[in-house]
Amino acid sequence: MTDDIERGDMMRRGFLKLTGAAAGAAATGGVASARSGRNPGPKDEEVLVGVSASEADIGSTVANYVPGNAEVVHANETLSYVAVKFPASAADAARENFIEAITKKEWIKYAEANATYETQYSPSDPQFGSQYAPQQVNADDAWDTTLGDSAVTVAVVDTGAQYDHPDLAANYASDPGSDFADGDDDPYPDAPSDEYHGTHVSGCAAAVVDNGTGVAGQSNSTLINGRALDETGSGSTADIADAVQWAADQGADVINLSLGGGGYTDTMKNAVSYADSNGALVAAAAGNSGTSSVSYPAAYAECLAVSAVDSNEQLASFSQYGEGVELCAPGVNVLSTTTEARGGYEELSGTSMATPVVSGVAGLALAQWSSLSNNELRSHLKGTAADIGLSSQEQGSGQVDALAAVTTDPSDGGGGGGGGDDGGDDGGDGGGDTTSGSVDGSLSGYWDYDDYSWLWNYDSPSQVVVELDGPADADFDLYVNTGTTSDASPGEYDYRSITTDSQERITIDDPDDSTAMQVDVDSYSGSGSYTLTITEYQ
Repeated sequence: MTDDIERGDMMRRGFLKLTGAAAGAAATGGVASARSGRNPGPKDEEVLVGVSASEADIGSTVANYVPGNAEVVHANETLSYVAVKFPASAADAARENFIEAITKKEWIKYAEANATYETQYSPSDPQFGSQYAPQQVNADDAWDTTLGDSAVTVAVVDTGAQYDHPDLAANYASDPGSDFADGDDDPYPDAPSDEYHGTHVSGCAAAVVDNGTGVAGQSNSTLINGRALDETGSGSTADIADAVQWAADQGADVINLSLGGGGYTDTMKNAVSYADSNGALVAAAAGNSGTSSVSYPAAYAECLAVSAVDSNEQLASFSQYGEGVELCAPGVNVLSTTTEARGGYEELSGTSMATPVVSGVAGLALAQWSSLSNNELRSHLKGTAADIGLSSQEQGSGQVDALAAVTTDPSDGGGGGGGGDDGGDDGGDGGGDTTSGSVDGSLSGYWDYDDYSWLWNYDSPSQVVVELDGPADADFDLYVNTGTTSDASPGEYDYRSITTDSQERITIDDPDDSTAMQVDVDSYSGSGSYTLTITEYQ
């Protein structure tokens, strides 16, 4: 429902009010794959170019502007970007000049380096000892309620995983995944003695529970593996983004990203936004540099950032922390599966280990509360987290608590939540109460836009999600201002979502509700109808 709509030649201002539950935006598309012969691992010689979805042939559009010593080597039609490879001998300045030049061309949304991401773990000497992670997050008590459900899928985007490991095989899907590093359909490690991170992460989440073998993960969820990092533990933005998109297209309920580095990129932002819009909870490692900020991709609003604590429930010395942290979990000397070439089991440390503990508990929660959306699941995990006495910058809402997650009815308003001295109220950590409103509109062309104001329904909402579902053959963008009465626009915004199509999503934790929220729907190119949906979480 809308009211007080004032129409002009090129503008509409409306006030959105509660209309009941509304469906969020959902994008669809095929699975991307790497070009045959493209090397795995880092691709520092490449530039990623985002092209507006208004262009039918994104490869040809970019190829028109590529210098003679470079070539288009990869295209992802779903995320609408291409990779341009320069020769290894080319100076950095050549790539920088290309980025500067092509971003000025028509239909080009962005250009950026194909940044490198790495596994987020700190190796320790292998030890065979008792597990403590499942007990510390009360997974063993939660198993009295549910061991998990094979209908819940956890995607591990990582190095390859030994999916036939005796303690993983029963939980890995019959089609275990895909290899985006090498460009084939088999995510098995190339060098099992060196490539074991994805196997360890898989076990932290879902080593088979109650099978009389080895260790137990957090839940008996179904696992799939998108191999995006090579045997060195490194991988390119493009390979990881393609794997995230693939995982979302497989219907993954949870996508685990135990990796980090590379900083902000539009390509990765678009990938996690795509996954979020398609209903996946994306859990990501906060990082291992020990600094007071969360690394990317965990720092994207679409990702649930996880810090690491030790067996004494103290922040791990290596764990990054900061306002972006939402949950913590055990990440020091965590015993889990490893490749049989390394002995089958070993202890590793890192936010890489803490993150799949959260992913596994998320699988348990979904086994019990199957109707939860990804946003509701995120809120539920945070609302039932245990306060272990750390600050909110260290533990977020608290340590993930499997027992509370499976025994607390989300419809009853959540649970305790943590936060230490700072209250732990960052980002949807209430019980999952929501209110939503939507409005339909249309834009006539690249010159057109609509402005709206959202009048808050909750006092101090914990999170707000703004979604745009626009035409497939156009490219609409979304801009938001909070704490001001100034209209949002491409030149003035606090938050934006500018993917290469018309499926946009902005998630804001602890929004400034001192004034109405200002929303701008802007046509970058094309025309058509759209639906704008805004959801508040209490």
